[in-house]
Amino acid sequence: MLRYLAALNRHDADAVAACVAEGFVSEHTAATGRGVVGRAAYRERLDGFLADFADLKYVMEDLVVRDVRAVLAYSMSFRLVSAGYAPVRVRGVFRLWVDAEGLVARRVDYWDGSDVARQLSAAPKADA
Repeated sequence: MLRYLAALNRHDADAVAACVAEGFVSEHTAATGRGVVGRAAYRERLDGFLADFADLKYVMEDLVVRDVRAVLAYSMSFRLVSAGYAPVRVRGVFRLWVDAEGLVARRVDYWDGSDVARQLSAAPKADA
């Protein structure tokens, strides 16, 4: 789990994908989030995600581990390139399941999409 977060913070798509299981399931609870199934499909999306989320940084606020499950509370900050590099900071929670090889098998991501939308609408508009 910590390796996964560190890879995201390094913006290393290959290292991120190497932390998840072949049958990885990524679920987002926010209406604007997009889930994906499978390591290959997840890896395919990572380059675009990391490119659009400039200066992406996750900071772990809390971590609770029990058996093969973990709950990781985080704050995430980035500048959204597709919105003129608008700065965003959002708090969220990952629920994670780890397989026998120590890879993330499932991730459910909770964050407030309306908070992100509010920050984006309040950001200064880039000059045309």
